[in-house]
Amino acid sequence: QYLWDLLGAKRGYHGHNSSGSAGCGNSSAAADPLRQEVEALVSHWNLYINLGGFFVSLFSVTLFGPWSDSVGRRPALILPAAGIALQTAIYLLVMYLELHVAFLLLGRLLSGLTGDYNLILASCFAYVADTSDRRGRTFRVAILEACLGTAGMLASIGGGHIGGGQWRKAQGYINPFWLAFAATVAATLYAAFCLQESVKQRRPARLFTLSHYKAVYRLYMAPEHPSSRWKLALYSLAFFLLVTVHFGAKDLFVLYELGFPLCWASDLIGYGSAANYLAYLSSLGGLRLLQLCLEDTWVAEIALISNTAGLVVISLATTTALMFTGYGILFLSMAATPVIRSKLSKLVSETEQGALFASVACVQGLCSLVATGVFNSLYPVTLHFMRGFPFLFGAIILLIPAAIIGWIQIWDSKHDYSHFQDGPPSPA
Repeated sequence: QYLWDLLGAKRGYHGHNSSGSAGCGNSSAAADPLRQEVEALVSHWNLYINLGGFFVSLFSVTLFGPWSDSVGRRPALILPAAGIALQTAIYLLVMYLELHVAFLLLGRLLSGLTGDYNLILASCFAYVADTSDRRGRTFRVAILEACLGTAGMLASIGGGHIGGGQWRKAQGYINPFWLAFAATVAATLYAAFCLQESVKQRRPARLFTLSHYKAVYRLYMAPEHPSSRWKLALYSLAFFLLVTVHFGAKDLFVLYELGFPLCWASDLIGYGSAANYLAYLSSLGGLRLLQLCLEDTWVAEIALISNTAGLVVISLATTTALMFTGYGILFLSMAATPVIRSKLSKLVSETEQGALFASVACVQGLCSLVATGVFNSLYPVTLHFMRGFPFLFGAIILLIPAAIIGWIQIWDSKHDYSHFQDGPPSPA
């Protein structure tokens, strides 16, 4: 939004970036050549900032993640939190001094060097794996996933779609960014002075060495148990497809709601955004209840059914009631990712959790890029025959992780049964 306003002002364009009328029959706004020029500029700078941050953090996360297995999780939480605080400070300077947008890219690159958001994710999930037993790990991971949803909802209330971003409208961009800066500084200080270390046997380790990258390579190519290799690869593929569909659908919800025939105003978009984020909390409660009578694998399968059915309904939604029905069916959709994270965590040793979650965080970063590219390209191409086709496409893709998770469970069950049939070895 800031890029839109800044670059639009420099080009002399003062149109609104998300007016509902543009998607509901007002074709002249969409066809405005100046608007199209600003849209192209904004999307290009957005791409540079996101790609720059991703590729730099790809190298730093796979360096710091395995390093944290030796020196502890706290350094790997302090560094990225401080890096994001620095990025937010640079963004504030850009806004106060009206600097060139390239300085936004500089801020993102500096944040990427310290691991960015991906390293915070990796370190937090590794911390949960350190402090939980195998039995309770899935629910602990789900609590952390629910924190992401709750945080997203709170952020939306302040500056995003819920309430139409009233705070940003009333006071501009600077005050919301001051809040972001204060939050990241608080996170840095908390990690530095309040958080207890979770790695029990710490040992000094050099940071700048190829051994950290080799640790990630060994996870997938030379694990202790050969069967772990293909399970890690298949669960990672299932995670990649599931999170790509999640990000891709999320990117399009607002665009879909603004357009014909839904033509939602900002208040309905706010309620839709809230319903979307509530899925994190309802999935947490649903996961806890289902775990009382089902194994984690079957909880994940039910979650994938919820996700698939919800996306199919949304793809066909022509009324507000049907759209909210789709959101309602998604109430268990976020219960599959904590199960996959937990299963991945149980495939590696205690001393490899940082390396594992660093690679998972990189996969998640890649998901975001792929989702934006695929779903945002698919939407305009399929508008003429089915506006909701990208959601239907996402629902079809989700059949693959459902098949992968079910197949591994069946293979494990047969393997365990054959061991049981063989019985204990006879005495010599």
